[in-house]
Amino acid sequence: MSRKKITKREISPDTVYDNVIIAKFINQIMKKGKKNTAKKIVYGALDIIKEKTKKDPIEVFELALNNARPLLEVKSQRIGGATYQVPKPVVKERGMALAVRWLLESARKKKGQPMKQKLADEFINAANNAGVAVKKKEDTHRMAEANRAFAHFKF
Repeated sequence: MSRKKITKREISPDTVYDNVIIAKFINQIMKKGKKNTAKKIVYGALDIIKEKTKKDPIEVFELALNNARPLLEVKSQRIGGATYQVPKPVVKERGMALAVRWLLESARKKKGQPMKQKLADEFINAANNAGVAVKKKEDTHRMAEANRAFAHFKF
């Protein structure tokens, strides 16, 4: 029996910067449907970036996402009773989702500052190829490189 075709939802761009990626980021940061609070946090973080770096906050934001986006990941594959970690390339949409998740996770783990300040610091660090999210990407790439011998088990 064939399954229903999955259709991707169209997300409208945010109102301030007219950017779809920022709208997706706001939706990811939102908890319990509080979209206005999420917007205040994201726009506040972008304002802080503008003050600190004197650059366009959208450029810093997109550079941070690209620096945190993994190109390879490992997937578990069971072959003949043994489980191997097989390296696979990451699809662009999944890579962006992972980058957003890692940036938010690393910002939420910090303590003692408002969320917009923690988020701005994480964006600036990721744009400079530093920070927790970029380290997580490098760890993922290192794991894929270490298991390159199992690459012929692609599925």
